[in-house]
Order: sequence, then C-alpha cells, then structure tokens
Amino acid sequence: MTVWHLVFMGVSGSGKSTAARAVEERLGWAFAEGDDFHPPANVAKMSAGRPLNDEDRLPWLESLAAWTREHDAAGRPTLVTCSALRRSYRDILRRGGEQTFFVHLHGDKGMVLERMSARDHFMPPTLLESQLATLEPLAADEAGMVIDPALRPDLIAGQVVARLHLAAT
Repeated sequence: MTVWHLVFMGVSGSGKSTAARAVEERLGWAFAEGDDFHPPANVAKMSAGRPLNDEDRLPWLESLAAWTREHDAAGRPTLVTCSALRRSYRDILRRGGEQTFFVHLHGDKGMVLERMSARDHFMPPTLLESQLATLEPLAADEAGMVIDPALRPDLIAGQVVARLHLAAT
C-alpha cells in the first residue's frame, strides 16, 4: 500500500487548513497544522508584519518533514498544511516521505485578502503581497495538483481523493 503524504500549500488565507480538514474527515489520516510548528520567534515576526526569510523558515520546514518522516516510518499517511511557497521549501518537505503530493490552493487574490481580513490570525493581510512575490508554482516535475480555493471544502476533498484514487478508512 502506498503511504501518501499530502501537503496543502498556498498563501495565507487560501484555505489550506479547511481543505485539509475536509480530506481528514474522509480519510481519517494524521493531520498537522503547519502554523503550530512555527517557533515563537517566527510567530512574533509575522505578527509584527515582517515577512519570514529562508533562515526563519528552515527549522519550521525541517520540523514538518521530521513529523511526516515519523509517520512514514510507521506506515501512516499524513495531511500537512504549509505555505510551501518555494520549490526549495517543498524539497525539504519531500524528505518526509517518498510519496509526498502537493495540493496547491491557488485562486483569486481578492478572495484570499478578504479571508485574511476576516479571521483572527498572526499573519496580517499586509503580508499577502510578500507571500505572492515569494510563491513559485508547482513545476511540471513536482507531484501535485492545483485547486481553486473558492470551491466548497467537500468538493476540494472529493477532487483530491479522486485524483489519488484514495479510499476512506
């Protein structure tokens, strides 16, 4: 049996957590909210309206990959939310398991900004532009798919499950 590790990626406010939770409801896989893995210094920096740099992101990405690797070694599939904006970040996440698949939630900037403005989160809407500037879309040789985050979460989950031919546990 293939042990999948799905990374729900995209800018803040794109619906990564909501989509991943919808897949979790269908499949019952282990779930990691990427924001929970940020060290306090990262949260403080973003809360102050300052974007993270690669040095800030490295320990965060490595901790997510380590969490995935633990589950992979035990034969347990996972769901992770992580912006994974650059290919180099995704390369680190791929170290968690051979069958890492990215679900890129990518859509209308106005909708994302509206979502960011409506929630209570450490990532302020003012950082959306820096995230969009950093974003490197999935390359043709990266295992993944792009989904419009405007879709209902159950439809997103249905597309992911269908694409990978997954069955509920």
